[in-house]
Amino acid sequence: YGRDLFGSCMLTARRLVEAGVKFVGVTTESQLNGGIGAGQWDTHSNNFKLLKNFNLPTLDRNYSALVDDLADHGLLDTTLVVLMGEMGRTPTVNARAGRDHWPQCGFSLMIGGGIRRGHVHGTTDKQAAYPESHPVKVRDFVATIYQLMGIDPHMTVDDRQGRPIAIAQGGEPLFDVIG
Repeated sequence: YGRDLFGSCMLTARRLVEAGVKFVGVTTESQLNGGIGAGQWDTHSNNFKLLKNFNLPTLDRNYSALVDDLADHGLLDTTLVVLMGEMGRTPTVNARAGRDHWPQCGFSLMIGGGIRRGHVHGTTDKQAAYPESHPVKVRDFVATIYQLMGIDPHMTVDDRQGRPIAIAQGGEPLFDVIG
């Protein structure tokens, strides 16, 4: 996993899953790293050096270790691993060699827990600016996760005034990605 906070968190996540914890969330840490800037994904400047020299090697090492470790412990088929950010990045580079927020097109990577292996759902235009096929709404992504967890995505819960609120906000599971 690596001798850093993110690696320790990923190893702890695997141990928590092994102990029966049903939901574990891990985020990457923000830290100075070798003088190239903050170790975060909000790369409004210095995007390419941050990705090449820190973010991607760290993510690759830890994500791969987690997936391999879950598989080695017989946990991958029953554990859904989701890798994502809250939005995409601009398809163009700004004046500070960075990429800014871009909610029109993002990504998610899902493995294990009932996901169909090797499936790519949807395509973008050649600049990765907009979806071209099979765009996914957040509510459909959430409904898919609920479906995989065995929770009815059409279920409602009552708010404090007793009004029913749909847990997936009307989303439909993406059955194409479910194995």
